Amino acid sequence: MNSLPCVLTIAGSDSGGGAGIQADLKTISMLGCYGASAITAITAQNTVTVSGIEPVTPEFVALQIETVCADINVKAAKTGMLFSASIIKSVATALAGKSFPLVVDPVCVATSGARLLKEDAVEAMKRLFPLADLITPNIPEAELFADMEIKTREDVFKAIEILLETGPKAVLIKGGHFDSVAATDWLGIKGQKPIPFMQQRVKTKNTHGTGCTLSAAIASGLAKGQNLVTAILGAQKYLNLALRAGFNLGEGGGPPNHLAPMLITGMKESVLSDLHECGLRLTKMDGLYKLIPESRMNVAAALPCASEIDDVAAFTGRIGCTRKGEIIVGGSPAFGASAHMAKVVLCARKHNPEINCAVGIKYDDQILAAVAKCGFVEAWFDLADKPDNLNREIGSHLEWGTCEALAHHDDVTKVDVVCDPGDIGVEPFVRILGKDFQDLEEKLKRLIGFLKN
Repeated sequence: MNSLPCVLTIAGSDSGGGAGIQADLKTISMLGCYGASAITAITAQNTVTVSGIEPVTPEFVALQIETVCADINVKAAKTGMLFSASIIKSVATALAGKSFPLVVDPVCVATSGARLLKEDAVEAMKRLFPLADLITPNIPEAELFADMEIKTREDVFKAIEILLETGPKAVLIKGGHFDSVAATDWLGIKGQKPIPFMQQRVKTKNTHGTGCTLSAAIASGLAKGQNLVTAILGAQKYLNLALRAGFNLGEGGGPPNHLAPMLITGMKESVLSDLHECGLRLTKMDGLYKLIPESRMNVAAALPCASEIDDVAAFTGRIGCTRKGEIIVGGSPAFGASAHMAKVVLCARKHNPEINCAVGIKYDDQILAAVAKCGFVEAWFDLADKPDNLNREIGSHLEWGTCEALAHHDDVTKVDVVCDPGDIGVEPFVRILGKDFQDLEEKLKRLIGFLKN
């Protein structure tokens, strides 16, 4: 087997496992690199507090770095918590002759609020910046090192200019602290206009170690030979997935789920298998043919942390029926098989994360009456109201319509169906939302039961 590129992390140990060396090594491993480490301090912490910090002597920190580099072919390195001026100076000396890219994450304060950088270390940290290919401060850190307040985009640009003057090749100011719908990080390179890197914001309290994770992921990309922009994009995508797949660990803010890519692989196999079994049950569902529209139906099922079309599975050939009412499932389950249904599920999940699947059925007076008799909660949209500037991407009208219907509903968590009367050349549909396959199939059976009566 080919050797893995080595990434050296120089940071503190987090006994809670969510940040620092522990987060770095998990990230580096998940992104296909080999992690080596030089520990700068030992902390006693959990999701609520940092109750103690014991720094390693500057000489021993330097010895760790020198020993690793003397034997192992380091392809990239990153720094995290360095704690004191003396440790920073020893790290700068040890890395002075480096031949690999360096990412400096100028960690100052833990997510819990504990200070991780001594007062006298702020100026010393700037001594490390000229060695950095990239520094990755968040807004409070950028304010500290640029000695200015950052409230606007123009402030970000000014801070980038000031920080670039301290010597790094590039600056990435992370925008997670801004109150905005999207989280925007700004990359500044000397002589170039700042470049925005936008990611959908994830609503979660589990953000402990996000800075460590992002910088370790960027270093991993650089170690694999990626250019800076590609490495940042890949790191953002990994972190966003890890945040969406996060879970509560303790009483406070937990970390992102660093194992998310590996876990998603297993989840994909499970979703495809469950969708296949659902298809088999639908072929045996008596009376289902009454619900199949002219353009046939499809069932879509999303991964627990779905954010894009390729995270939603559907049948590649749709579901139809013969004149005798025999149900035929065309094709096989695959992710990204139906952009239309994927967008319905993704939009529904934005308003109600418990929704995991959906199916499109026929729209007519009898079915609408059955929907009402079942007591299903309805949400409606009308394509006649769609904006003129709506893009022509496949399924964009459904994305707009589903979000429109749910955004204006009084209690979106109770919506069972999204109704769409269609438009000129566009077939009307009733789309049933389900928490899981069992919920979806039960709703289909209830509708069929009312239609029979």
